[in-house]
Amino acid sequence: MSGAARIADAFAQRAGSAALMPYLMGGYPDLDGSRGACLAAAEAGGDLIELGVPFSDPLADGPVIHAAGTEALAAGVTPDDVLRVCEAAAARLPVVLMVYANVVLHAGAEVYARRAAGAGAAGLIVPDLAHEEAGELRDACDAAGIALVGLVAPASSEARLAQIGAQARGFVYAVSLAGTTGERSELAPELAGMVARTRASTTKPVAVGFGISTPAQARAVGELADGVIVGSRVVRAAGEGGARAVGALVAELAAALA
Repeated sequence: MSGAARIADAFAQRAGSAALMPYLMGGYPDLDGSRGACLAAAEAGGDLIELGVPFSDPLADGPVIHAAGTEALAAGVTPDDVLRVCEAAAARLPVVLMVYANVVLHAGAEVYARRAAGAGAAGLIVPDLAHEEAGELRDACDAAGIALVGLVAPASSEARLAQIGAQARGFVYAVSLAGTTGERSELAPELAGMVARTRASTTKPVAVGFGISTPAQARAVGELADGVIVGSRVVRAAGEGGARAVGALVAELAAALA
């Protein structure tokens, strides 16, 4: 089964409720802990995992994820190390790598797509790669059998939503708010309208990320979208209590979406 098909199957398995996608930073709090956290998330009810590749200038990441990536880099974690974490987790559930464009370009689009597919990745999210510049990588991912996931933002125009939605692979990542990742006390008031506009632009599932941290917030987003992505709160759990804390948190989030 191709990576894109694995993603589609994960969403289909949750028909009637939203799929849960915890985000974890590859190599944080260390490589063994990272593998353990991924497996704990899978065991506790995660449907897919978004696995971050640490990068020195993560423009989309807020303080918690930025700090986790910085710690992983300081410990010597490499993109290939993260692929080995991916390989362990991908045996349990679909893994979508969140990787910045320079990491991909350094290896070459075709080479990185093949390496990711070889490690069992189901797809890539490249937050700093503009849709207009993504053609080469999209073709490379298609050839490797993995999905290049497109991102839309609250300010995306109808024309841009239509372009991204038409070329969507796997799912569409709807960024819920302007700015970087991080825990927020409230969801963006315009979220429902944004999700509705995104849904109208594509036949693929729509997953919402950025700013979701509590079971109540996850439940609210799950009533609007096909998938719920929780990042900073899960990464914070990994740093504070390792795999056990990640498992307990993911179980609470999964219960909220049941």
